[in-house]
Amino acid sequence: MSPEPQAQIEAGLDAQSAADPTRMRKHSLVIAGHRTSISLEDAFWFALRDIAQARGIPLARLAAEIDAKRGEANLSSAIRVFVLNTLRS
Repeated sequence: MSPEPQAQIEAGLDAQSAADPTRMRKHSLVIAGHRTSISLEDAFWFALRDIAQARGIPLARLAAEIDAKRGEANLSSAIRVFVLNTLRS
């Protein structure tokens, strides 16, 4: 039996990301009831997803937590810094 189509798509993205982690993609999220989009390189998007999974929370909730603490930085930059700091610790 073959994997679900969504799993195949995600696996394809992971494989593609390994080949080109600098590829930029737009991602849509709902934060505090507002739809927003962010542009992130695949490497940062997949790292953010992995951090959310490790914490047992939805990715949108983690993005909302980052958003609440970001100050004047744009959300994409704040996410990159968060991922970097998390991976360093």
